Amino acid sequence: MKKTRYYDLRPSPVGELRMVSDGESLTGVDMLDAGEDPVPASDPGIEWVRSPAMLRVAADQLAAYFAGERTDFDLPLSPSGTPFQLSVWRALLSIPYGETISYRELARRIGNAKAVRAVGAANGRNPIPIIVPCHRVIGADGSLTGYGGGLPRKRLLLELEGAGHWNALALR
Repeated sequence: MKKTRYYDLRPSPVGELRMVSDGESLTGVDMLDAGEDPVPASDPGIEWVRSPAMLRVAADQLAAYFAGERTDFDLPLSPSGTPFQLSVWRALLSIPYGETISYRELARRIGNAKAVRAVGAANGRNPIPIIVPCHRVIGADGSLTGYGGGLPRKRLLLELEGAGHWNALALR
């Protein structure tokens, strides 16, 4: 029996966004590059159905975020990952709008201060960027470091949130 995944596409300042739902929760947000296939590649056990109605609330909240009218999201989320990845993604949700922290601080917050590299890897595999704000994690020296959507998108998101002065931020 095939699983159904619902998706919709919406323009944004960081490019076209593909939002994905399992029918109950948001499971993914992808920033598509120009020319990228809007239908997600998947295994044959998944049927993809475009459903703007299913993703309207997520689309509206993202539009309000990009318009500067929303600083947090109120959506049911269901990312797929390992228990470690899920712990990192939960910790990302506690980083306030307009603030940044280092990977070291993120590792400390999940109770494993020595797992900085593993935290960075989990951060990079976040399937729900923007809403689960992995863009708010920066290098210990205040520099912008890796971002699955690319550093220009990370910079834009931080500037949108008023955190464009990341090098001057005091990192905990």
